[in-house]
Amino acid sequence: MVITKYTPGFLITFLLIGLFHSISTDLIAQKKFGDLAEGPYDRLVIQNAMVIPGHGGPPVGPYDIVIEKNMITEMIPFDPVTAERRGESNRPTGDRVIDAEGKYVMPGLIDLHAHLRQEPMPLEYIYYLKLAHGVTTLGPASDRGVEYAMEEARRAERNEILAPTMYPLWSWGSTLDYDEIYLNDPKNAPRIAKEMAENGARQVYLNGIAWNQKLFQAATQSVWENGGVTGVHIPPSYTAVIDAVDAARLGVTFILHHYGYGESSLDRSVQNYPRDYNFDNENHRFIEAGRVWQEADKERLLNEVADSLVAYGVMMQPTQVVYEANRDIIRAQSLPWHEKYTHQSLIEWNLPDPAYHGSFHYDWTSDDEQTWYEAYDLWGDLIYAFNKKGGTVAYGTDDNYIWATPGFSNIRELQLLRESGMHSLEVLKSATHNSAKALRIEDKTGLVRPGYEADLILVDGSPLYNLRFLYSFGAVTLDKDNEMYRTKGIIHTIKDGIVINNDKLMEEVARMVKESKKGIGSNIADEPFRIKE
Repeated sequence: MVITKYTPGFLITFLLIGLFHSISTDLIAQKKFGDLAEGPYDRLVIQNAMVIPGHGGPPVGPYDIVIEKNMITEMIPFDPVTAERRGESNRPTGDRVIDAEGKYVMPGLIDLHAHLRQEPMPLEYIYYLKLAHGVTTLGPASDRGVEYAMEEARRAERNEILAPTMYPLWSWGSTLDYDEIYLNDPKNAPRIAKEMAENGARQVYLNGIAWNQKLFQAATQSVWENGGVTGVHIPPSYTAVIDAVDAARLGVTFILHHYGYGESSLDRSVQNYPRDYNFDNENHRFIEAGRVWQEADKERLLNEVADSLVAYGVMMQPTQVVYEANRDIIRAQSLPWHEKYTHQSLIEWNLPDPAYHGSFHYDWTSDDEQTWYEAYDLWGDLIYAFNKKGGTVAYGTDDNYIWATPGFSNIRELQLLRESGMHSLEVLKSATHNSAKALRIEDKTGLVRPGYEADLILVDGSPLYNLRFLYSFGAVTLDKDNEMYRTKGIIHTIKDGIVINNDKLMEEVARMVKESKKGIGSNIADEPFRIKE
């Protein structure tokens, strides 16, 4: 039976929970962040922009887009047919006008799942890389504590800091003064969810209660009834209890990563773990997480399992980029941006070390890489089949782990979704409108339309022609004279009507990274390739 997720009290609860995400435009003051950003403006006009709307439709335009404070108020078409009918007319103007001729405007990216990690890596490093690569809405994990994450979200909402709008991730029962016995009793789920919502929770993760189907279902229903959404990274230690189809049937909003899908197609309830397997040994865990795809029944997975996932209404949030190192660790360690843009703290946390989560490549063989190559093939086939059958694919990166550098990994995630076979328009929809839908904010962001918030990106060239145009360093292409040049990436990210100078953000990131690498020598990954003086 498919769970119906709408309730009569939804609208009231939604408004209460989203209060600090609904500031009146009359109260929004213009701010200046040095040479990094300025706005919002009383009236900002983007002229001559081609528009990728975000709902999956093709580019349209050009348009003059009028933004007042943090809202899109008008989109005036200037395509040849409309211009001919209109005749001579005055173009809209404002406090600031941006000429976007030859550029493309699309909604800002909505990254549902990322990590802030710990000191000494500054938060600005993460925020600036995200913004410079088009992320205007972010779901940060509570690496530094839920209260800390919520305070950062409030500061971002008030634009006291230059950062994406944030919807932090909460674990079931976070911040509540209840013991584990109370939290694990299904009859208490409505009260727990209500109190979490009152404290500001929007995204609630149920990984820790996936050992109990009754509790899991009570939590998904209660969170939804209180205006929130639920996600699950199904731990391999619990897939014998809840696999992906179970999680969908029990009402979870979205399933993260790759766990539980292959297991849903097995002839038994558990995969064929080796006899020395230890879930808490991450090298074991990630090797076997790849191998389960070799046991999967491909026909059942791409049909019966995919059909069930679609029927139950669950969304996928693949986060493929954070696991890509598993299929080629040398590629991951040698990506060209590490030297200038990957903070030294991240380098050290990514190096093989059993003491750090996600640093499990201390015994990673060619066979393990081959396993993950094959896993990606079948995983991609499942994403494609799910999307083709009408399922909703959302977007997250889980970055700042496993050699996935923030920002850069956002664009790579789009490329990996394209690798699955999805059309580039579907890929961009997953990162915009679909992810807004996943957060239940699709009536306010995720589309380029009047009445929507001005969370936009202005790209030098069409990302439909080349998704790599979205990287901060752009991509090499040919001009009309067949001469090579490099595009400029996302020129401006606009968040809440604030116009950001992305090249300045990247300069500041480079400064932070340079500072982090002072006095640092070689490491076990790059030592063979260092030039010795």
